[in-house]
Amino acid sequence: MSKNIETTGAVIHVLDEGQGDTALVFLHYWGGSARTWRHVVAQLKDRTRCVSLDLRGWGRSVALDGRYDLDAMAGDVSEVIASLGLTRCILVGHSMGGKVAQIVAAKGAGALLGLVLIAPSPPTGMPVPAGVREAMLASYQNAEGVNEALKILCHRQLPEEDRRQVVEDTLRGATGAKREWTTTGMLARLDGIAGIGILTLIAVGDCDQVERADSLREIYGEILPAAEFRILPGVGHLSPLEAPADVAEACSNLLSAVAAG
Repeated sequence: MSKNIETTGAVIHVLDEGQGDTALVFLHYWGGSARTWRHVVAQLKDRTRCVSLDLRGWGRSVALDGRYDLDAMAGDVSEVIASLGLTRCILVGHSMGGKVAQIVAAKGAGALLGLVLIAPSPPTGMPVPAGVREAMLASYQNAEGVNEALKILCHRQLPEEDRRQVVEDTLRGATGAKREWTTTGMLARLDGIAGIGILTLIAVGDCDQVERADSLREIYGEILPAAEFRILPGVGHLSPLEAPADVAEACSNLLSAVAAG
């Protein structure tokens, strides 16, 4: 079911599928949308409820107040969870969405039982030079640029339908949403992440050129040493599209751990 939920300063588009006591709440990468998760959700919705968000400025979500910062996105997520009446949920965040998920978890939302971070943007910030960040932003302005970016984002070639989806979702993003991440969001350092006490699984492709597996293992080994760390073999950065079965398995495993705990 597709629905729009009004939050503080935004209207957030949500895809709500399946049913179950515990919901998986999916947050996409910079350039994606709720439908980034469609292959993953297809493998999980018969088991549990799956809620996929268009983060503000992406897909069909609109920032009425013009804010596209991480705190605003995290606030939207918390308000959507409350609006849907979710009392048991697991956040699944990819890349930028993973950073948003960490903020929500650090604030200790009562309904949150687990965290799946897929190639997450780390809480230490990404020390990317200004020139590289400007080139990233420029590549998101036209189809040619997005197709060039896909050569870095993906290790496996995407099916044509998925490639077109990535191009459409990227170009549809609001100008402010595109710029906020490259100027502020990816650089931001997060507080309180070490205090996250819920079950956490971190998965990253061993061919990811954006979030390197070795770097993430070192960072999270210090900040969240109890988290499970999983390598996805032969996978690049866009694992929800490149390897949806692997991502669905990670979500399913944490869902089982939460149910057993």
